[in-house]
Amino acid sequence: MTQPLQTVTLYTRTDCHLCEDVKADLAALQAQYPHQLVEVDVDTDESLQEKYGNTIPVVEIGPYRRTAPITRQDLAISLGAARDRLAQLDKLKDPLYEARKNNPRRQEITRSDRVSFWLSDHYIWVFNLVIFIYVGLPFLAPVLMKAGATAPATLIYRSYGFVCHQLSYRSWFLFGEQPYYPRALANMDGVLSFSEATGLSEGGSNTDLFTARNFVGNEQVGYKVGFCQRDVGIYAALLGFGILFALTKRRIPPLPLLLWLIIGLGPIGLDGFSQLLSQPPLGDFALFSWLPLRESTPFLRTLTGVIFGFTTGWFGYPMVEETMQDTRRALLVKFKRLEK
Repeated sequence: MTQPLQTVTLYTRTDCHLCEDVKADLAALQAQYPHQLVEVDVDTDESLQEKYGNTIPVVEIGPYRRTAPITRQDLAISLGAARDRLAQLDKLKDPLYEARKNNPRRQEITRSDRVSFWLSDHYIWVFNLVIFIYVGLPFLAPVLMKAGATAPATLIYRSYGFVCHQLSYRSWFLFGEQPYYPRALANMDGVLSFSEATGLSEGGSNTDLFTARNFVGNEQVGYKVGFCQRDVGIYAALLGFGILFALTKRRIPPLPLLLWLIIGLGPIGLDGFSQLLSQPPLGDFALFSWLPLRESTPFLRTLTGVIFGFTTGWFGYPMVEETMQDTRRALLVKFKRLEK
């Protein structure tokens, strides 16, 4: 079977005399090493500017990359190596190579390609919009309850019940006497506890938990936000970092994993697990009996959630950006190759 024509990608820009020299050398090697030259102007894409702007000309031939200075001999070596590699893959009938070579979409620009290219450059705003809606709906629920629209409010509460415990004494409230009603165990002075405000039990039995989960509020105490205080902090901070990341043109470097584990995961883990392990039923085990009984506070839950959400965005979004940059570059080369 005839090998497909080798694609040679030249990253260049206007008025680059070294790039013109490389083009001349490639033209001289065309008869010996047939190839299709695809020129990509790095100034047409910010990610290309950032990656190649100071190193052009850059030549990619299959898995091989050459950066300036590039001689004709360098190009011949890479072209020969790429040709031999394709011949070997053909001989071995490598299934991945065969599937890629025979894929008809390789020779056309599909709608999926265009959507992927657009998404690779706008994904952060898509993420932010989704998170904004995800954070906003739980706050809409108490607004709807206050307005008497109980049916859509109930739908929101039930929907978020799949992703959050929604315990009322660990939730924020709107339109009431207080913005929160903690358990008496939290020892917060100057505020009504959940049982004092509602007359409901704060115990840990299944019935008590079910009651605290399903209580959404009333005109006196207000109506609870659709997910817990910690989730409010997590997703609001994730949204905040997403907006910051977008406004800085996605140039914030990633937070190192070790720092994320210490700064991001450490506080929320300490606050959450010290509460979980000190209270029944786990607190009744001898293994955890030495822990002092404690209940976190609304501010501490929200604060640890904010730290976790912000650092998680800081850790994750820059890595997503690296993947999206690779996608943009690959699709840009494909567009240039097929538009010739």
